[in-house]
Amino acid sequence: MDFELQDLADKAVKYAMNNGAQYCDSRAEQQERKTVLIENGEIEYVRTNDNKGIGVRVIKKGVWSFFSVTDPNSFEKIKNEINNALKNSIHYTKNKKNKINLHPNSVNKVKIEYPVLKKPELEELIKIGYECNKIILDTPRIIKSITTPQYIVNSKYFVNSEGSEIIQNFTDVIMDMTATAHESGITQSVNITEGGRGGMEQIVNKNKIQQSSHEISLKASQLIDAKHVKEEKSTIIMNPDFVSLLTHEILGHPSEADRVLGKEMAWAGGAWWKGKIGEQIGSENLNVFDDPTIKESLGWYYFDDEGVETKKTTLVEKGILMNHMQNRETAKMFNAQPTGNMRATNYRFMPLIRMACTCIGNGDWKVDEMIKEVKNGYLVSNMKIPSIDMRRYNWSISCQYAQKIENGEVTDLLRDVIVIGTAPEFFKSIDACGNDFTVRPITNCGKGDPMQSMIMGNGGPTIRGVATVKSVN
Repeated sequence: MDFELQDLADKAVKYAMNNGAQYCDSRAEQQERKTVLIENGEIEYVRTNDNKGIGVRVIKKGVWSFFSVTDPNSFEKIKNEINNALKNSIHYTKNKKNKINLHPNSVNKVKIEYPVLKKPELEELIKIGYECNKIILDTPRIIKSITTPQYIVNSKYFVNSEGSEIIQNFTDVIMDMTATAHESGITQSVNITEGGRGGMEQIVNKNKIQQSSHEISLKASQLIDAKHVKEEKSTIIMNPDFVSLLTHEILGHPSEADRVLGKEMAWAGGAWWKGKIGEQIGSENLNVFDDPTIKESLGWYYFDDEGVETKKTTLVEKGILMNHMQNRETAKMFNAQPTGNMRATNYRFMPLIRMACTCIGNGDWKVDEMIKEVKNGYLVSNMKIPSIDMRRYNWSISCQYAQKIENGEVTDLLRDVIVIGTAPEFFKSIDACGNDFTVRPITNCGKGDPMQSMIMGNGGPTIRGVATVKSVN
């Protein structure tokens, strides 16, 4: 962390409090991002983004004010922005019905260096990107191979008027890959994202990235010959990659307390289980949690952007809705504890309640045993595109491919398959969860106005339930 940037963050808090603020926190952030796009064996671009600045939140007269300054070179501009923020609170408070009331939080003074076993270097990143691009392109029927390796080095400093001073330094290494096949007028694409919080070990260990590139290219090629499926309500077995998106959309987002309160309804939707804490919303096989402490996931962090220490939060236990993700403000409203889920994309934005690593808990079923019990059903694999109503009650999620299950055996490969259901009906139908728990990287979750894109983890095991499948062209 740049010492001068950190010093400006400290000064911002002191100045705000000396000039009438009830509360103030400041986030100083630096980020270096290097991204390479390789298409069909050629580099399309190598992009470097260096970014640093300060975001400041202030409470005066019971209302929030926020501003950010990019690359500040003196305290004068920050001081002017604080004066404006404090002055603007006079206007905000006129129509404010409820004053801000924050849940108490402990004072934390700590510096955390997240482990990086192998420091990312651009040349090595390009080499691996080329290698995976070639693996995809060398597969029959593949007409387009895209690999996008990138790494992001982050340093964040949080300071508030209560005395917390927290530095977190971490690195993310990610690879997006897409294989597109074409023959006889049919085009099929399969994609995957690999990576996590750490160094190059996140994509190079055990040849994981090469194996993934081979698998997606082979599957895209095979899908040219795959069949369509007629619409049918049936037993569905979902693999962990598909489950991670289902969890994200239908369990994670409606667990964010600001959505439950309706504060996001105008642009991002609400929650289908509003007011149902303590009620049975799924089968006894459904357990859901959010856990920012899962190491190496993209949702791993020790303190959120309010300085709240993170922990595993149980959201659903044996089908009973237990809790929501809370910030310090909503925790007071729900008479609950803050859960450490307050995060912003970067210093430019006001933090929001966001998932960290929301997952369905694993069970003790072996996947082949789950399949053997199904006389007629479908195995759906890998996330694609979701479509969900405003309350996240009615949903449809397309998969990258599916397979027919007949008399306990996996048979025909199916393409262009979409899975349709309603949240309570589907979650109450879950009768088996596998022992193959997996966390998947999510790199583009959007929320807020202005829109904030966030990276995180989501996961779960293979699960079995009842839903409707059909193919769409």
